[in-house]
Amino acid sequence: METYATALLYAIPFFVILLTIEITYGYFVKKQMHKVMDTVSSISSGLTNIIKDTLGLAVIVVSYPFLLEHLAITEIKATWLVWTIAFVVLDFAGYWNHRLSHKINIFWNQHVIHHSSEEFNLACALRQPISNLVGYFSLFLIPAAVLGVPQMVIAILAPIHLFAQFWYHTRHIGKMGWLEYVLVTPSQHRVHHAINPEYIDKNLGQILCVWDRMFGTFQEEMDEVPPQFGVLKPAGTWNPIIINFQHLWRILQDAWRTKSLRDKLRIWFMPTGWRPNDVKEKYPIAVIGDVYNFKRYATNATNRLKLYAIFQMLTSLGLMMFMFYNYTEIGFEGLLIFSAFIFIGIYGYTTLMDRKKYAVGIEVIRGVAGILWLVYFGDWFGLNAYLPMANIWIGGYFLITIFAGIYFSYFENKETQLGMAA
Repeated sequence: METYATALLYAIPFFVILLTIEITYGYFVKKQMHKVMDTVSSISSGLTNIIKDTLGLAVIVVSYPFLLEHLAITEIKATWLVWTIAFVVLDFAGYWNHRLSHKINIFWNQHVIHHSSEEFNLACALRQPISNLVGYFSLFLIPAAVLGVPQMVIAILAPIHLFAQFWYHTRHIGKMGWLEYVLVTPSQHRVHHAINPEYIDKNLGQILCVWDRMFGTFQEEMDEVPPQFGVLKPAGTWNPIIINFQHLWRILQDAWRTKSLRDKLRIWFMPTGWRPNDVKEKYPIAVIGDVYNFKRYATNATNRLKLYAIFQMLTSLGLMMFMFYNYTEIGFEGLLIFSAFIFIGIYGYTTLMDRKKYAVGIEVIRGVAGILWLVYFGDWFGLNAYLPMANIWIGGYFLITIFAGIYFSYFENKETQLGMAA
């Protein structure tokens, strides 16, 4: 996990640069594909996923080294062949894992966060899950284990394969000629993220588009069918932690409410979105019917709140980068506490973005907890060794959090409501 954290120290600045280029380009060509609150929500989702994965907070059904030890019938010696086979197997496994996430109710829960943005841009690529608490991906790598692909090769290629899926989440790049027959391109992935009936559950490939063409899930982007983005059951929140578990909560409710024992059991493994008839009739859930004319989620956000949301997001990013940089020195218990502060912070400021009344409680409590930590320990997880006056900076941040939580909950929100009424 420390190796993954080190890799992210280099990958995250690269993501930030590409995001900045996309936002800047959109501004100058007057075709902006980013909305502040949505982008903050997307990046915040990425932060939670990165921290969760870095800490290894998942139960692994079976590990790749175990499969390698018990299933390998040969060992590939040629270096170039090892890497080529490993890449192809990883991409093939990624396709089927992705397809499973779109087709089965319980597995959709860990993927819905990625589709939850009603925009399509590089930021939405960062909407990755924290709800994938059971690790089973190694089961898709059985072919690699049988061929004896070394664990080190998989460990190096896996994050590269994941990071390589970032660039095609954009609307600024059109079709790419002959590459459309080889790689997953922005055009193909726009289709994948669309909720148009013509596009649903299509283009499930990750790097190579050959799997979609082979297994009947390929769909070209059509000029007469402009993609509309999001999910058919809209998230209705900027809070990525809530989005991660919305679908699971709905399944749990339906499993509890249905009178059929058979439905209580099979609902988990039925096609995505399936619900028992008795529950569906008694507890209807709004689903988008007209994909071209639905009300996209928005909250009453002033420029001050938008700037504050950006400030909180960037601060969370900075704290996370320090956590990765000081990974070993902080220690696992310290990492858990540190990451809890970031998680609660993201929950707090995105709830504030949603204009929820209870946001002020979260912000005040975490601000006070942060200050008490500084007073008791005299340092913020070793930051004093790297940043002069670190305690003052961190203490100031938590004071801002407390006062901003109160201000945006009681003063600005009230002023805005009175202005709208007038």
